[in-house]
Amino acid sequence: MGNTSHGAHEHHIIPLKTYLQVFAALISLTFITVAVTWFDFGAFNAVVAFGIASVKAALVLAYFMHLKYDNMMNRVIIGTGVFFLLVLWFFSILDIVTRVSEQSTL
Repeated sequence: MGNTSHGAHEHHIIPLKTYLQVFAALISLTFITVAVTWFDFGAFNAVVAFGIASVKAALVLAYFMHLKYDNMMNRVIIGTGVFFLLVLWFFSILDIVTRVSEQSTL
């Protein structure tokens, strides 16, 4: 019995300390998310929110979903999804920035 492709997958054991550090970073970023709601960044409110959410998503993808240690094809698939998400965010931000505010006449 030789080395078959379906049985050759490596398992990476991540130390508990790493999981706790990532968890602490996610909790910290959640507090930062709440804290930035107290400030008005103008047209960049969405950019700041998307930026923090992107960092949190990257941490979850890399460590909890083990993408950091996965093969290249899965990285390409996730990267394609991220690319289209960035396109969606770009058009969302473009819509928010280019809106014309209407003033009430009442």
